[in-house]
Amino acid sequence: MPRTTFDRSNVQGGKQWGQAKQKQVEEIDDEIETIITQNVYPEVEELEEKLAAYKDQFITYDLDGSGDLDDNDVRVMMEKLGQPKNQIEIRKMIKEIDLNGSGTINYKEFVHMMLGGKSSIMRMILMFEEKMKAKEIPTGLPPKKSFSDLP
Repeated sequence: MPRTTFDRSNVQGGKQWGQAKQKQVEEIDDEIETIITQNVYPEVEELEEKLAAYKDQFITYDLDGSGDLDDNDVRVMMEKLGQPKNQIEIRKMIKEIDLNGSGTINYKEFVHMMLGGKSSIMRMILMFEEKMKAKEIPTGLPPKKSFSDLP
């Protein structure tokens, strides 16, 4: 996807940004429809729900609204997930996932990373993040312990 450019002198750029994000959502919805109609991943259960979740993740991590995850987007994503990486590691991760050689990760490549058979570092980290979200923090007072409970 071509990069979205914004007029920095326009102080009312929020509308332009919103329109660009809406266009991005529509393009990703078209990709999802194509994946479902072509039955690209027949072995995956609850495909529509997973694709919707991946869409939300992708849009969240696409900071510049370009429709692709570039070096900076992946770096910020990894930092948010608590797994900071240096530039060389990030480029290696992108190269592993990038199917068309663009140097970025588009939505189709992102879905292929998450649902495809080949395992990648980024896939494992993103799946780990999902498992960590489901964990509930106990509330209230901690249970009383005695000396016999100590190792």
